[in-house]
Amino acid sequence: METRTEPTPQEAPPPDRLYRIAQTIGAWIPDAMTTAILLMMVLAVAAMAIGNSVLEVMDAYYVGLWMLLPFTMQMTLILVLGSALASTRFFRRMVLTLSHLPRSEGQTIALSMATTCCLAYCFWGLSLALAPLVAVSYARQSERKGFPVDFPFLLSANAAAGAIWQFGFSASAPLMMNTPGHFLEAETGLMPLSTTIWAPATLMFLGIYLSCVFVTARVLMPKKPRPISMFPESCELAEATLSAAAEPEEKPERSDRFAERLEASRWPCTVLTLVLICWLVYHVVIKGGGLQLNSLITILLTLGLLLHGSVLNFTKSLPRAVVTAWPVIVLYHLYAGVAGLLQHTSLGDDIALYFASISTEHSFPLLTLFAAAVVSVFVPSSGGQWVIQGFITTQASVQVGVTAQRGLLALSVGDHVGNLVSPFWAVIAAGIARMDFRTYIGYNYVWVLYWVGLGALCFTFLPA
Repeated sequence: METRTEPTPQEAPPPDRLYRIAQTIGAWIPDAMTTAILLMMVLAVAAMAIGNSVLEVMDAYYVGLWMLLPFTMQMTLILVLGSALASTRFFRRMVLTLSHLPRSEGQTIALSMATTCCLAYCFWGLSLALAPLVAVSYARQSERKGFPVDFPFLLSANAAAGAIWQFGFSASAPLMMNTPGHFLEAETGLMPLSTTIWAPATLMFLGIYLSCVFVTARVLMPKKPRPISMFPESCELAEATLSAAAEPEEKPERSDRFAERLEASRWPCTVLTLVLICWLVYHVVIKGGGLQLNSLITILLTLGLLLHGSVLNFTKSLPRAVVTAWPVIVLYHLYAGVAGLLQHTSLGDDIALYFASISTEHSFPLLTLFAAAVVSVFVPSSGGQWVIQGFITTQASVQVGVTAQRGLLALSVGDHVGNLVSPFWAVIAAGIARMDFRTYIGYNYVWVLYWVGLGALCFTFLPA
């Protein structure tokens, strides 16, 4: 028989070192748009300081500012469609069904992390939207069954498991470099996914990293846990989610208007779904294409239409989903302007040459990782970071004598350091889970040690 624990008032987190670090980071890191403007100013001044004229700098910014229009639209669609897909009853019911399976604390940790891991590998948008709900659901069910887990720690462990999206089906930089017409195609050509996210080094890294994180999470789980009932708003979310999943699906009222009946009907979505499936088959079989940004968008659109079932349901999900995409619409053009200053003045070449001069074949991945980690704290976007650092990384890799793919993979490791330790994404996850991000972000620093250490070793010594 399940035991139920009633919510109790939330206790204030102790003011330990991890909380102070998180608060310090939040106080010093500016928002993404301000950071992009500061980067633009610094690079413009630096380009002129090494001999580029004002006109040359202006021309570089002129060329760069709008060069990412297609990529911006692609990323906007990925964000919107991913958010719309995550809102379907299918995924939410799946999470709640899986949360009933664990029969012990260890199973709760393992299955919660595995659920987040699978969502993240398939599509990072699903992980972003659903990982907090995974933690909420598993924590509530474990408490009901009499083996409560520490809710903030579980939320952090799920964030660690979700990091693997950097090398999953929706990894922004690898997919961009495998899409015809990308901004570095003249320098690198297309990068097949078999040389990036499916390279032996990548697969080995993911297996070792996830194993280490699970074992550590099992060992470090607090012996005196703070169950979800100590966080009233999170507990309320868990109960509301459970109640919503138990209710039958709401059917729209039958309308006398032909247009409204058509919108609520399944057949328009069915027709478009079949057309999109034909597009994917044509893309793979006739055109010989693979997983690229455009094919990922088509898959997300197909699944969204299929799971929402009607045009009415699908369009209702879009207004809420669009909110998640607004920063990309502006930010990527600011990043493109920064990239233009690096690519179309002598500054990018000079930085690449300097980077190459202090690197060797074995130190290049580690230096790339650390440089990316610093930038990632200020640029909370994997695709945006590759736009800024991709040219320098590929140029330096040529000088050092390693593949550009190795540089991309090392940069991807560094990119996620910022996602784990800076407040940007932690605030979003905490907002979904209805708690203060400072309650759990300190734990993320433990996972960074594994992520950085194993990433540096794998992408230095293993085949990539």
